[in-house]
Amino acid sequence: MTQRSMKLLLLLLLERATAFAWTGISLRNPSIGTNPFSKISSLAATSTGNSINATTETPTTPFSPLNPILQQVQPSKTVEIFSLVKDMEVAGETVTSLCVGEPDFLPPKAVLEAATQAIVDGDTRYTAVTGTLALRKAIAADLQRRKGVTYQPTEIVVGNGAKQCVYQGILATCGEGDKVLVPAPYWPSYPEMVKLVGAKPVVVETTSNNGYLITPEDLRRTIQENPDIKLIILCNPSNPTGGVYHLEQLKPIAEVLKDFPNVLVLADEIYERLVYDGECPAFASLLFDRTLTVNGFSKAYAMTGLRLGYVAAPQPLAKAITTIQSQLTSCAGSISQAAGVAALTQVSDAELDQNIEIMREKRDYVLGELSKMPGVSVAMPPNGAFYVLPDVSSYFDGDDTQLCLELLKSKKLAIVPGSSFGAPGTVRLSYATSMEELGTAMSKLREFLEEQQDSP
Repeated sequence: MTQRSMKLLLLLLLERATAFAWTGISLRNPSIGTNPFSKISSLAATSTGNSINATTETPTTPFSPLNPILQQVQPSKTVEIFSLVKDMEVAGETVTSLCVGEPDFLPPKAVLEAATQAIVDGDTRYTAVTGTLALRKAIAADLQRRKGVTYQPTEIVVGNGAKQCVYQGILATCGEGDKVLVPAPYWPSYPEMVKLVGAKPVVVETTSNNGYLITPEDLRRTIQENPDIKLIILCNPSNPTGGVYHLEQLKPIAEVLKDFPNVLVLADEIYERLVYDGECPAFASLLFDRTLTVNGFSKAYAMTGLRLGYVAAPQPLAKAITTIQSQLTSCAGSISQAAGVAALTQVSDAELDQNIEIMREKRDYVLGELSKMPGVSVAMPPNGAFYVLPDVSSYFDGDDTQLCLELLKSKKLAIVPGSSFGAPGTVRLSYATSMEELGTAMSKLREFLEEQQDSP
């Protein structure tokens, strides 16, 4: 390859690498305009011989405004598809979407009233970085009442959603040279967050035979083979499988970790109130001193847009996370925090249980419809959260991304490829939407798959 060709290739790669990031910025702020790098390739192609020859003698690396670590990080497929759906809707197209995990019902009345009252009362100032004392006390009381774990308010940090809390937990505990164990299938942000802090994700495959849950044997073997593992991320219930670690599965995992005292656990329990059969215990009840518990208000209370989550951890870890958050976002919104207090103190368990029954009905409907579709199988029905991960590997030679793109193009139905969750050959469906929307989605999916079978 000539130096001129090499330069053109590098410039094209630079353009491609920046396109996604700039698109996201310009969508949020249209006044910014188009990607300034969009003309790179055309400028490179029309460069004069003199400008190319100027670097012939001394090759240089093209300037990039981006942090090199972003070369290792993939954008969220869920967010990409969701953004594409919104663009299509803005253009006047009607799209059925099962790609985002967002309940279709409103937050409880007490939550809405508390948020409204906070605005009326002028409760719009900064709070402590860790959150209001009222909210942290309410969180501590809830964890004690329902999970049997005791935290002091000083061991709780309230953030702008559980996602921020997960990232800050990883950043507070891991860095360059560390490894983080991530069971697959996984939430796509886990491995990318690990890369963002300079650590390396160690993905451990699970199987449907074990409910897509990591086994004690696999856990022990993986840590022994990777002595640099410092953290394990345990999502319970699981996104995207809906698998649940009950106490009988968690106890053996805790016993294994007792043999590796330098390994911490980040327990992402954001879906713990959405379990259909049995209970979802807090991992901190088994290994308190080494567990960071992440939870929030988006899923159980349908407070997705209020962006409110928390991490509960022993004091040294909570203090480190507080330091990070103080330099990143400061406090969560005061209105959201007032709503959070109401969620934990005024919304009854019975009211939340009604939502679980609604989700159960939706789950059963989707599973029933999928069972009628050719070439589709669900190895493990979900027992928690609001996702199902059917196997569709008999289509498009197992290329789940191509299936999702063709489905969106031809039927205006948006779902997420399982490969982005570490589960190639599958797709993730969220059944948190309305029954009407689910009916439309199942019809579109069935028609699409039948058409694929009929095509030569």
